[in-house]
Amino acid sequence: MNDQQLLRYSRHILLDEIGIEGQERLLRARVLVIGAGGLGSPAALYLAAGGVGRLTLVDDDTVDLTNLQRQVMHTTARVGQPKVESGREALHQINPDVDVVALRERADAARLAELVRDSDVVLDCSDNFATRHAVNRACVAAGVPLVAGAAIRFDGQISVYDVRDPASPCYACLFPEDGKFEEVACSAMGVFAPLVGIIGAMQAAEALKLLAGSGRSLAGRLQMLDGRNMEWTEIGVARNPCCPVCAGRPGVK
Repeated sequence: MNDQQLLRYSRHILLDEIGIEGQERLLRARVLVIGAGGLGSPAALYLAAGGVGRLTLVDDDTVDLTNLQRQVMHTTARVGQPKVESGREALHQINPDVDVVALRERADAARLAELVRDSDVVLDCSDNFATRHAVNRACVAAGVPLVAGAAIRFDGQISVYDVRDPASPCYACLFPEDGKFEEVACSAMGVFAPLVGIIGAMQAAEALKLLAGSGRSLAGRLQMLDGRNMEWTEIGVARNPCCPVCAGRPGVK
Protein backbone atom coordinates (compact mmCIF):
# COMPACT_ATOMS: atom_id res chain seq x y z
CA MET A 1 0.00 0.00 0.00
CA ASN A 2 1.10 3.55 -0.68
CA ASP A 3 0.95 6.36 1.88
CA GLN A 4 -2.48 7.52 0.74
CA GLN A 5 -3.91 4.01 1.10
CA LEU A 6 -2.33 3.58 4.51
CA LEU A 7 -4.09 6.77 5.59
CA ARG A 8 -7.43 5.93 3.92
CA TYR A 9 -7.63 2.48 5.49
CA SER A 10 -5.92 3.34 8.78
CA ARG A 11 -9.01 2.56 10.89
CA HIS A 12 -9.12 -0.94 9.42
CA ILE A 13 -5.39 -1.39 9.87
CA LEU A 14 -5.71 -0.52 13.55
CA LEU A 15 -7.96 -3.54 14.06
CA ASP A 16 -6.00 -6.60 15.14
CA GLU A 17 -8.45 -8.78 13.22
CA ILE A 18 -7.63 -7.00 9.93
CA GLY A 19 -4.31 -5.16 10.10
CA ILE A 20 -2.13 -4.52 7.06
CA GLU A 21 -2.28 -8.11 5.82
CA GLY A 22 -6.07 -8.22 5.97
CA GLN A 23 -6.39 -4.87 4.24
CA GLU A 24 -4.06 -6.03 1.48
CA ARG A 25 -6.30 -9.07 1.01
CA LEU A 26 -9.25 -6.72 0.61
CA LEU A 27 -7.35 -4.67 -1.97
CA ARG A 28 -6.73 -7.84 -3.99
CA ALA A 29 -10.27 -9.13 -3.63
CA ARG A 30 -12.90 -9.57 -6.34
CA VAL A 31 -16.52 -9.24 -5.23
CA LEU A 32 -19.62 -9.87 -7.34
CA VAL A 33 -22.81 -8.01 -6.36
CA ILE A 34 -26.02 -9.25 -7.97
CA GLY A 35 -28.50 -6.37 -7.83
CA ALA A 36 -27.80 -2.65 -7.51
CA GLY A 37 -30.98 -1.69 -5.69
CA GLY A 38 -32.04 -1.53 -2.05
CA LEU A 39 -29.63 -4.16 -0.71
CA GLY A 40 -26.91 -3.73 -3.32
CA SER A 41 -26.64 0.02 -2.67
CA PRO A 42 -25.44 -0.03 0.96
CA ALA A 43 -23.52 -3.26 0.41
CA ALA A 44 -21.55 -1.87 -2.53
CA LEU A 45 -20.96 1.48 -0.83
CA TYR A 46 -19.37 -0.16 2.22
CA LEU A 47 -17.37 -2.61 0.12
CA ALA A 48 -15.93 0.25 -1.91
CA ALA A 49 -15.26 2.37 1.17
CA GLY A 50 -13.61 -0.62 2.83
CA GLY A 51 -11.15 -1.05 -0.01
CA VAL A 52 -12.30 -4.05 -2.04
CA GLY A 53 -10.13 -4.05 -5.14
CA ARG A 54 -12.72 -4.97 -7.75
CA LEU A 55 -16.49 -4.70 -7.51
CA THR A 56 -18.67 -6.14 -10.27
CA LEU A 57 -22.26 -4.85 -10.27
CA VAL A 58 -24.88 -6.80 -12.23
CA ASP A 59 -28.34 -5.29 -12.78
CA ASP A 60 -30.46 -4.68 -15.89
CA ASP A 61 -32.73 -1.99 -14.40
CA THR A 62 -32.69 1.82 -14.57
CA VAL A 63 -33.00 4.30 -11.71
CA ASP A 64 -36.62 5.23 -11.03
CA LEU A 65 -37.97 7.94 -8.76
CA THR A 66 -39.62 5.30 -6.56
CA ASN A 67 -36.18 3.75 -5.91
CA LEU A 68 -34.80 6.81 -4.16
CA GLN A 69 -36.69 6.20 -0.91
CA ARG A 70 -34.22 3.41 -0.07
CA GLN A 71 -31.64 2.83 -2.84
CA VAL A 72 -29.02 5.19 -1.45
CA MET A 73 -26.43 4.63 -4.19
CA HIS A 74 -28.60 6.58 -6.64
CA THR A 75 -29.67 10.23 -6.84
CA THR A 76 -32.47 12.32 -8.29
CA ALA A 77 -30.09 13.60 -10.97
CA ARG A 78 -29.46 10.03 -12.16
CA VAL A 79 -33.10 8.99 -12.60
CA GLY A 80 -33.33 7.18 -15.92
CA GLN A 81 -29.71 6.01 -15.92
CA PRO A 82 -28.82 2.32 -15.72
CA LYS A 83 -28.42 1.42 -12.06
CA VAL A 84 -24.99 -0.08 -12.62
CA GLU A 85 -23.73 3.13 -14.26
CA SER A 86 -25.23 5.25 -11.47
CA GLY A 87 -23.64 2.87 -8.97
CA ARG A 88 -20.23 3.08 -10.58
CA GLU A 89 -20.36 6.88 -10.37
CA ALA A 90 -21.34 6.78 -6.70
CA LEU A 91 -18.65 4.24 -5.79
CA HIS A 92 -15.91 6.17 -7.57
CA GLN A 93 -16.93 9.32 -5.72
CA ILE A 94 -16.27 7.46 -2.47
CA ASN A 95 -13.16 5.59 -3.58
CA PRO A 96 -11.69 6.30 -7.03
CA ASP A 97 -9.18 3.47 -6.63
CA VAL A 98 -11.81 0.73 -6.72
CA ASP A 99 -12.19 -1.04 -10.07
CA VAL A 100 -15.95 -1.02 -10.67
CA VAL A 101 -17.22 -3.29 -13.45
CA ALA A 102 -20.77 -2.24 -14.40
CA LEU A 103 -22.74 -4.95 -16.22
CA ARG A 104 -26.21 -3.94 -17.36
CA GLU A 105 -27.63 -7.39 -17.94
CA ARG A 106 -29.81 -10.11 -16.48
CA ALA A 107 -27.25 -12.87 -16.25
CA ASP A 108 -28.36 -16.37 -17.23
CA ALA A 109 -26.92 -19.58 -15.75
CA ALA A 110 -23.94 -19.72 -18.11
CA ARG A 111 -23.08 -16.07 -17.53
CA LEU A 112 -23.43 -16.42 -13.76
CA ALA A 113 -21.12 -19.42 -13.81
CA GLU A 114 -18.50 -17.31 -15.60
CA LEU A 115 -18.87 -14.32 -13.28
CA VAL A 116 -18.85 -16.38 -10.07
CA ARG A 117 -15.74 -18.33 -11.07
CA ASP A 118 -13.90 -15.01 -11.36
CA SER A 119 -14.97 -13.82 -7.88
CA ASP A 120 -13.83 -14.40 -4.31
CA VAL A 121 -17.20 -13.66 -2.68
CA VAL A 122 -20.70 -13.21 -4.12
CA LEU A 123 -23.44 -11.01 -2.64
CA ASP A 124 -26.98 -11.88 -3.64
CA CYS A 125 -28.87 -8.60 -3.43
CA SER A 126 -31.62 -9.64 -5.86
CA ASP A 127 -35.35 -9.62 -5.19
CA ASN A 128 -36.66 -12.91 -6.60
CA PHE A 129 -36.26 -16.62 -5.93
CA ALA A 130 -35.33 -17.55 -9.49
CA THR A 131 -32.24 -15.33 -9.40
CA ARG A 132 -31.34 -16.41 -5.86
CA HIS A 133 -31.39 -20.07 -6.85
CA ALA A 134 -29.42 -19.44 -10.04
CA VAL A 135 -26.75 -17.56 -8.07
CA ASN A 136 -26.66 -20.31 -5.45
CA ARG A 137 -26.14 -23.02 -8.08
CA ALA A 138 -23.26 -21.06 -9.60
CA CYS A 139 -21.64 -20.55 -6.18
CA VAL A 140 -21.95 -24.23 -5.27
CA ALA A 141 -20.43 -25.27 -8.62
CA ALA A 142 -17.52 -22.83 -8.27
CA GLY A 143 -16.92 -23.28 -4.54
CA VAL A 144 -17.37 -19.55 -3.86
CA PRO A 145 -19.02 -18.28 -0.64
CA LEU A 146 -22.39 -16.59 -1.00
CA VAL A 147 -23.75 -13.82 1.24
CA ALA A 148 -27.52 -13.69 0.73
CA GLY A 149 -29.90 -11.07 2.05
CA ALA A 150 -33.58 -10.29 1.63
CA ALA A 151 -35.96 -7.58 2.82
CA ILE A 152 -39.67 -6.86 2.43
CA ARG A 153 -42.05 -4.66 4.40
CA PHE A 154 -40.47 -4.59 7.91
CA ASP A 155 -38.83 -8.03 7.72
CA GLY A 156 -35.27 -8.85 6.75
CA GLN A 157 -32.97 -11.86 6.76
CA ILE A 158 -29.33 -12.66 6.08
CA SER A 159 -27.07 -15.69 6.03
CA VAL A 160 -23.79 -16.92 4.55
CA TYR A 161 -23.64 -20.08 2.45
CA ASP A 162 -19.99 -21.06 2.38
CA VAL A 163 -19.62 -24.22 0.32
CA ARG A 164 -15.91 -24.38 1.14
CA ASP A 165 -17.00 -25.68 4.56
CA PRO A 166 -18.37 -29.24 4.34
CA ALA A 167 -20.77 -28.49 7.22
CA SER A 168 -22.25 -25.36 5.63
CA PRO A 169 -25.60 -25.63 3.84
CA CYS A 170 -26.31 -23.99 0.51
CA TYR A 171 -29.24 -21.66 -0.09
CA ALA A 172 -31.32 -24.51 -1.57
CA CYS A 173 -30.90 -26.57 1.62
CA LEU A 174 -32.96 -23.96 3.42
CA PHE A 175 -35.18 -22.78 0.54
CA PRO A 176 -35.65 -25.72 -1.86
CA GLU A 177 -36.17 -24.79 -5.48
CA ASP A 178 -39.45 -26.74 -5.54
CA GLY A 179 -40.63 -25.15 -2.29
CA LYS A 180 -43.88 -23.19 -2.18
CA PHE A 181 -42.56 -19.80 -1.13
CA GLU A 182 -44.66 -16.71 -1.78
CA GLU A 183 -43.01 -14.35 -4.25
CA VAL A 184 -43.65 -10.78 -3.09
CA ALA A 185 -42.32 -7.52 -4.47
CA CYS A 186 -41.75 -4.25 -2.65
CA SER A 187 -43.65 -2.49 -5.47
CA ALA A 188 -46.76 -4.27 -4.19
CA MET A 189 -46.00 -4.80 -0.50
CA GLY A 190 -43.74 -1.87 0.34
CA VAL A 191 -40.46 -1.86 2.26
CA PHE A 192 -39.21 0.17 5.24
CA ALA A 193 -36.35 2.30 3.91
CA PRO A 194 -33.72 1.71 6.65
CA LEU A 195 -34.37 -2.05 6.60
CA VAL A 196 -32.50 -2.58 3.33
CA GLY A 197 -29.69 -0.42 4.71
CA ILE A 198 -29.36 -2.65 7.76
CA ILE A 199 -29.37 -5.92 5.81
CA GLY A 200 -27.18 -4.59 2.98
CA ALA A 201 -24.60 -3.22 5.41
CA MET A 202 -24.52 -6.60 7.16
CA GLN A 203 -23.95 -8.30 3.82
CA ALA A 204 -20.94 -6.05 3.28
CA ALA A 205 -19.69 -6.82 6.79
CA GLU A 206 -19.92 -10.58 6.23
CA ALA A 207 -18.15 -10.28 2.88
CA LEU A 208 -15.33 -8.17 4.32
CA LYS A 209 -14.86 -10.66 7.18
CA LEU A 210 -14.68 -13.56 4.74
CA LEU A 211 -12.14 -11.73 2.57
CA ALA A 212 -9.98 -10.54 5.45
CA GLY A 213 -10.16 -13.88 7.25
CA SER A 214 -11.49 -12.40 10.47
CA GLY A 215 -14.25 -13.38 12.86
CA ARG A 216 -16.97 -15.99 12.56
CA SER A 217 -19.29 -15.82 9.58
CA LEU A 218 -23.03 -16.46 9.50
CA ALA A 219 -22.52 -19.80 7.75
CA GLY A 220 -24.98 -22.27 9.24
CA ARG A 221 -26.99 -19.49 10.86
CA LEU A 222 -29.97 -17.54 9.51
CA GLN A 223 -30.61 -14.20 11.17
CA MET A 224 -34.05 -12.62 10.81
CA LEU A 225 -34.94 -9.05 11.73
CA ASP A 226 -38.38 -7.87 12.79
CA GLY A 227 -37.98 -4.19 12.01
CA ARG A 228 -41.28 -3.24 13.63
CA ASN A 229 -39.98 -4.16 17.05
CA MET A 230 -36.26 -4.16 16.15
CA GLU A 231 -35.85 -7.74 17.33
CA TRP A 232 -33.40 -10.28 15.91
CA THR A 233 -34.04 -14.02 15.79
CA GLU A 234 -31.34 -16.54 14.86
CA ILE A 235 -31.85 -20.16 13.87
CA GLY A 236 -29.29 -22.81 13.07
CA VAL A 237 -29.37 -24.18 9.53
CA ALA A 238 -28.02 -27.63 8.71
CA ARG A 239 -27.08 -29.16 5.39
CA ASN A 240 -29.73 -31.21 3.65
CA PRO A 241 -28.03 -34.50 2.64
CA CYS A 242 -30.62 -34.90 -0.10
CA CYS A 243 -30.28 -31.37 -1.49
CA PRO A 244 -30.27 -31.68 -5.30
CA VAL A 245 -27.91 -28.70 -5.60
CA CYS A 246 -25.16 -29.51 -3.13
CA ALA A 247 -25.53 -33.19 -2.21
CA GLY A 248 -22.42 -34.13 -4.18
CA ARG A 249 -20.14 -31.90 -2.11
CA PRO A 250 -17.63 -33.44 0.30
CA GLY A 251 -18.93 -33.97 3.80
CA VAL A 252 -22.34 -35.42 3.02
CA LYS A 253 -22.68 -39.00 4.27
